[in-house]
Amino acid sequence: MKKYLLQSFVFILFAILIYGIALVVWQHSFPYILKPNLTYKIGSYGHMFSRIKEAKINQNVDVLFVGSSHAYRGFDTRIFKANGFQTFNLGSSSQTPIQTYILLKRYLKTIHPKLIVFEVNPISFSSDGVESSLDIIANDKNDCYSVEMALKVNNIKTYNALIYGFESDWLGLNKSFHEASEIDGDTYISGGFVERKMSFYHPEKINKTPVVFQKKQTEAFKKCLDEIKKNNIDLLLVFAPVSPNLYSSYPNIAVFDSTLSTQGNYINFNTKLSLNDSLHFYDSHHLNQSGVTLFNTAFIKLLNERRK
Repeated sequence: MKKYLLQSFVFILFAILIYGIALVVWQHSFPYILKPNLTYKIGSYGHMFSRIKEAKINQNVDVLFVGSSHAYRGFDTRIFKANGFQTFNLGSSSQTPIQTYILLKRYLKTIHPKLIVFEVNPISFSSDGVESSLDIIANDKNDCYSVEMALKVNNIKTYNALIYGFESDWLGLNKSFHEASEIDGDTYISGGFVERKMSFYHPEKINKTPVVFQKKQTEAFKKCLDEIKKNNIDLLLVFAPVSPNLYSSYPNIAVFDSTLSTQGNYINFNTKLSLNDSLHFYDSHHLNQSGVTLFNTAFIKLLNERRK
């Protein structure tokens, strides 16, 4: 029996080694169309590589922003600095609570904010978390938290990216990588914000999509709140503005509001600001710079009121 177990263990290790080697060959030798289950792109959309590089050295900020692209494209660190707030934006593309928790575990003690602004929206709670897991695996270090994230997401793409990510880290394949500050109309701003080249949204028909809470996301969200509370950090939950066209596509948005309201100080800015689809957004989800300025000005006013 012992011999059988030992042989099985050796076989599993050998299989993992061969699979890992195959992933490296697969990644570097085949076109994207032939590797649908292996996505590993350092310096991918959203400037996460640059943001993580800064996160490792930013300390003692007034405000830390976490959340999806609504966060890193919605909270302009320059506007906050001009108004006396030192901030850092740790948002990432399609970030869900599963990824937020991992980033908090890695960087909360280093950044050490006085306040965390947790950007929340219906998509984050209904998403499978795959896209954001791939983004973080490729652009951040990989460790036990990466494994925890992969197990929670439980998708072949995430597992393959993680195995390749560990190999890439071990072999130092990304040591010489440099991310440009300007990529395809996006400009990375110190502190984690990404400014989009000015453009305007042309509203289209959007089908009604009820708000759905995935169990694994609500569980991760509660873990985020517990981590923040454990570190005695003030918290604001913020539903950042999306286009009125998109906002109106959620028939049960009241359910989302009522659920988030029970979890802490929650503000839905979609009901606080009068923004225009065609003037203040560059797509259905994201504010253009004019919209960002209006939103941030209103948000800073709220922060100043909280200081009194």
